[in-house]
Amino acid sequence: MTAARRAIAAVIGPCWLFGCAATPVTSDAPKIVSGMVLTPYDIRDDCVRLSPGDRLDYTFDATEPVAFEIRYREGAAALAPIARSNVLTDSGVYAASLAREYCLVWEAGAAGALVDYRLRLRPAAR
Repeated sequence: MTAARRAIAAVIGPCWLFGCAATPVTSDAPKIVSGMVLTPYDIRDDCVRLSPGDRLDYTFDATEPVAFEIRYREGAAALAPIARSNVLTDSGVYAASLAREYCLVWEAGAAGALVDYRLRLRPAAR
């Protein structure tokens, strides 16, 4: 691990171990995260509750290839309507068809990665 990664991990690590108040995703402002540390083979997620017709704008960039999914639970099964393998970047708009908690999930490979991402909720017209 490089000195820069160790420094970032020292700041972010306690939040991962002990929990920090997560910034919620709202329609008022995007959620922007810079430098989320993924150690080798680490899995991190960010979840948001969506209602039918809500859209979630997302974009991310990683320093090393990662696996990425948007997934939700249906009973005991985890369903991933969006799944990418070995990517450095992705973006899109996910339109929810069900009222569920949807999680954006990043999984690092052997090299680990730093991930910057941005989420914005676009509520359905009600």
